Amino acid sequence: MRFIYGKQNFPDSIRGQENCYLLTNGLGGFSSQNIIGGASRNDHAVLMACTNAPNHRWNIIHRLEEVVSFKNEDIHISSQKFSNGLDENGVKNLSIVEIKAFPKWLFEFKGVSIEKSLAMAFEENAVAVSYKIDNLSGEDFNFIITPWLQFVRKGQDLNKNQIFEFENNSVKSSGLKLDINTNGNLKSFSPKYQKLFYDYDAPDGRRDTGLVCANHNISINVKAGEQKVLTIVFSLENTKKTAQTIFNEAEKRYNDIQNQCGLKNEVARQLAVSADAFISKRASTNAKTILAGYPFFEDWGRDTMIALVGCTLSTKRFEDAKSILKTFIEHEKDGLMPNLFPEGKNEPLYNTVDAALLFINCIWLYYKKTNDLDFVKQALPVMENIINGYYKGTKFNIHMDTDYLITAGEGLDQVTWMDVRFEDILPTPRHGKPVEINAYWYNALKIMQNLYEALEKDSTFYKDLSEKVKQSFNLKFWNKNCLKDVVSGTSADCQIRCNQIWAISMPFTMLEPEKEKQVVNTVFRHLYTPVGLRTLSPYDSEFKGFYGGEQKNRDLAYHQGTVWPFPLGAYYLAYLKVYGDKERIKNQLNALIPALTEGCAGQLPEVYDGENPTMSKGCFAQAWSIGELLRVYEALEQN
Repeated sequence: MRFIYGKQNFPDSIRGQENCYLLTNGLGGFSSQNIIGGASRNDHAVLMACTNAPNHRWNIIHRLEEVVSFKNEDIHISSQKFSNGLDENGVKNLSIVEIKAFPKWLFEFKGVSIEKSLAMAFEENAVAVSYKIDNLSGEDFNFIITPWLQFVRKGQDLNKNQIFEFENNSVKSSGLKLDINTNGNLKSFSPKYQKLFYDYDAPDGRRDTGLVCANHNISINVKAGEQKVLTIVFSLENTKKTAQTIFNEAEKRYNDIQNQCGLKNEVARQLAVSADAFISKRASTNAKTILAGYPFFEDWGRDTMIALVGCTLSTKRFEDAKSILKTFIEHEKDGLMPNLFPEGKNEPLYNTVDAALLFINCIWLYYKKTNDLDFVKQALPVMENIINGYYKGTKFNIHMDTDYLITAGEGLDQVTWMDVRFEDILPTPRHGKPVEINAYWYNALKIMQNLYEALEKDSTFYKDLSEKVKQSFNLKFWNKNCLKDVVSGTSADCQIRCNQIWAISMPFTMLEPEKEKQVVNTVFRHLYTPVGLRTLSPYDSEFKGFYGGEQKNRDLAYHQGTVWPFPLGAYYLAYLKVYGDKERIKNQLNALIPALTEGCAGQLPEVYDGENPTMSKGCFAQAWSIGELLRVYEALEQN
């Protein structure tokens, strides 16, 4: 898809910060600015490099200042908010922004036309910037680019004691070297500083200012009537690629991903490209991984298992899926899968009850796509360990109770996806028997039964146990016209939450068709919005309709009504299962077109407000949001 923004989208610098672009390099590094070319967050960067994939990120070039310098006047085309209020206002010279394989900006003023393009090299920490300049102003001018630098770990702030050195067309600081390859004129100078203001961090209680340093600029002289092209490649590895090579490769990769996925719908093909942003190398495992979200998150086990199906299987990236699953096979412990992968000498964290059961689901869906029974055999011992761990009991009070249902969580340990904790407060305590965990448990048992049969092994244990789980589930979880959220003996049991939808959408489910319809109807009535499902019914006294403010306020609202896009995928799949009405789903999915335009172009966010979900919040690009909606588009194109 091509995303186009015009002056109606950015009439001023405030509105111009509402949307952004995202480019990634497959290493965990990225480039992201607001669409008018500035940094609205401390995590924005022209070059966010990653020196050890995927989490050792460094904010190298935070922003670019761009000035057209006439004899008697300097005109900015860059825009940036500063802590002193003396802002750059280049937005008034910006005519149009187009984002496809990479972003392009067109600036027009006083007879001058400048077309700027920016792309990121794949599997390198390098960005290319190109400016096509047409000077019909009647005056000569210098076009001057000043990179404002940080050379700090992502999320940290620069201090004035940090040393920046410029020599041989490179900048050195913090043990890193940024090489600059350009056809322009490079000029060094004594370090100078600016203090930026972050409009999109301030409301959430994050650090609202950040210091940047500049010690060089790049310029080109353009005479009246001349046309010139200025190119710059910034890289940490002294890339041999030219700017044009980086642009060409970015365009080719964009087209290749769309063609490989095999999907026909334009939005689905865009989502396939969007999914690529999250698939990254991981140095510690020498394999692929899935990053949970930009700009905040790294790779987590639960998020990976949910996002993997859509981001890799629906897009026919089977080798990537296999690589990711192999990493999990190697790190299973006590029947659990890591929620946080190891870094350096650190041990993985296993505080999740769903990742292991969802791993079994991923193996099944991978097998259904590929018929790769050899890989199933490789994974089978780990899958058996998982079932045995849940059956006999493992860490975090995860165990099968006497009614054959899985119970999990204790104390301050939150092990479902609704796991937020603020100090000693658990806003959404779900200790006991969560509905989706037991849906995953039954699904895993049926998968084991089917795989054992495919391997001509005795499946009696899994078949018998799954029947007992099914009987208990129907007895314990049915609640009039929907499912209880948890069986715990507390008032939380009967809260209407989105978790019940997975009891309908998994490959193997336990309810009779009429009850499945009732669950889908209840979810639609209480929780459905065009961009996601609410995490709690708005009719519940604990419902919170606004997500924002300082950390405590955000945490208290996170799963108490806030809308999440990723469960919407399960809702649509469940609806298709019980009603089979593809046309209705296609019509409803049209709401994703403006959603992909708002926030980060081409991406879906982590969350929206629960009351009126209009503006993306949290991570502006979330892997499982993309992955789960990709599954829906794939299902719609199947016969």
